[in-house]
Amino acid sequence: MATSNPTVFLLTVNGQIEGANFPEYDNLYCKYCFVYGHDWAPTTGLEEGITQITCKGSQSSHKLIWNFPLEITFKSTNPFGWPQLVVSVYGPDVFGNDVVRGYGATHIPFTPGQHTQTIPMFVPEPTWRLQKFTSWLLGRRPEYTDPKVVAQGEGREVTRVRSQGFVTVSFHIMTKDMKKLGYDTGPSVTADTQSATSGWSTEEQTYMS
Repeated sequence: MATSNPTVFLLTVNGQIEGANFPEYDNLYCKYCFVYGHDWAPTTGLEEGITQITCKGSQSSHKLIWNFPLEITFKSTNPFGWPQLVVSVYGPDVFGNDVVRGYGATHIPFTPGQHTQTIPMFVPEPTWRLQKFTSWLLGRRPEYTDPKVVAQGEGREVTRVRSQGFVTVSFHIMTKDMKKLGYDTGPSVTADTQSATSGWSTEEQTYMS
């Protein structure tokens, strides 16, 4: 009995939001979500989440540690719209209000294996001085109503932003049936690293992101 050719491929993402470096701030937490194209759909795992609040350790004056797990599997027929991870970091200001401390985004790595990525973060800035003073006085900084806009180019060019901090994320990537659909994302997988029955690519070699 002939087996039918696959019509979709799978992308499995495991990893964690390891931590952040925000020298000026403490007691921060991170929200995350995935942004992907119309041909993509999650099959298992969580599309969004929020970490615990963490403070800087005594041994590392600037490092914030979350070690918050990421786990999701996508299916798609088309690599266009490859998923991105969007992260938003929040913390208290001098008045105790939660305000955004940084937005950032990165594409999920294309090649199977282990990857570590450092995401540069930024915050929107008021366009003129009175707005800046008013936002400080009222404890309300400019922020996006939908953080997913960070992963999109439309409208971003009119936003004034300032770089601020970094977030480190580690990924372990597995794919299935991409080569059968004609997409090659990396070196050939040997028999030792790919199951002949499952077709999952699980190379342990670290690739450049």
